[in-house]
Amino acid sequence: MARLREIENRGQVPFEERELFDKVEELRGRVGLPYSVFLNHPPLAVLKLQLGSYVRFNSTVPKDIAEVVICTAARLYECEFELFAHTRAARNAGVDEASLNVILEQADSTELEEGYDLAITFTRQLLVQHRIEDSVYEAAVSKWGERSVLELIATIGYYVMSACWMNALEIQPPQ
Repeated sequence: MARLREIENRGQVPFEERELFDKVEELRGRVGLPYSVFLNHPPLAVLKLQLGSYVRFNSTVPKDIAEVVICTAARLYECEFELFAHTRAARNAGVDEASLNVILEQADSTELEEGYDLAITFTRQLLVQHRIEDSVYEAAVSKWGERSVLELIATIGYYVMSACWMNALEIQPPQ
């Protein structure tokens, strides 16, 4: 159970912030986990959702690559909710089981398809070493372009923030 209550209807937020509840409902199609917990602070929930919507749905990063970096970040941050949601999204985006197993087991990725290996290596370096080696950065720019690499970095940062929220608030995947 999450540390904060779930906000499931607009009457549970202060009157002056109800339009923010409506914005979350509009952008997500419904209010459920994890945003039902994030809505304990409606202005932050909406800002988080706006960035998340951009990196998830409007980025130039290929969908399968985005899901690979999201799953890699979620695994490194041991975020069960994100892993639950995004391993399914990764499969839907075409990511194979072998690649997902490498991510989940934190195994060597060098035998994977080049793009997946690069995405995993890029993410792991940034989150573990807090830097990306020149050769890895240059390979990413060569493969996806500067704009996509910036969006890749934003995606990693966004999902690390999400993992921090979910882990700190003990938001678990549905049973």
